Amino acid sequence: MGRKIAPAGPGRHLTGLYYARESRGMTRTELVRLTGVSKQQLSRLENGVVRLRLDHLKPFANALGYAPEQILLWGRYPGTPSIPGGGHIESSDVLPDEPRRQTFGPSAGQVAELDIRAGMGGGGVPSRELRKDGRHADAVKPEGWVFPPGFVREELHASPAHLIVLDTTGDSMAPTIASGERVIVNTAHRTPTPDGLYAIRDAFGCIVVKRLQLLRSSQPTRVKIISDNPNHPTEEVPLNELEIVGKVICCLKLV
Repeated sequence: MGRKIAPAGPGRHLTGLYYARESRGMTRTELVRLTGVSKQQLSRLENGVVRLRLDHLKPFANALGYAPEQILLWGRYPGTPSIPGGGHIESSDVLPDEPRRQTFGPSAGQVAELDIRAGMGGGGVPSRELRKDGRHADAVKPEGWVFPPGFVREELHASPAHLIVLDTTGDSMAPTIASGERVIVNTAHRTPTPDGLYAIRDAFGCIVVKRLQLLRSSQPTRVKIISDNPNHPTEEVPLNELEIVGKVICCLKLV
């Protein structure tokens, strides 16, 4: 028999941090010892007294074995028996202001696919769910991708919790990536080094796949945004103005 869920109190709700800890069979005392966070603060975070953000969850990620994005996403579906593994949230503070689709994310160990198409020219189609900063939160498809653990570990050198799959559209990255092909993105790699393919957000909050080149000699540091298709222009932006979703590490092609 599983543990009973204690009520969070009037006007409060149990957050994803509570469910992540419970899924590991860990007491609050044990988690406090592993993280150094006070028991009072842990209680406030689990019971929704403090609005949960990604920066709150970073101290707990290693101890619980879940990415902060996973824990925050799990909080969207209180009482769900299994955590939606790999769910990706770009915001550190998502507001539940708009109705969400009543679907659950993929199971633990699966790689989530965002419910958008990443652009390679015209831009991707953003989710309708707004973030607090006015940009878009990324909806996750209910079914995830299953890759052999050895492939993820030895070839992709990543954790499934940090991977997402993107469906692409447009021709700006041809012939490297054709429209309609899917790419695997490592969201733990958000620094544009080494140079290579990255998923980034454009000025409209849409995800696009581009080749990035870090211009280290410029002050402040700038990044060149390159399309492999020479018919599309190259841009330069300051590094601190570039929002990187993650590094593209694999392309899934149909032949």
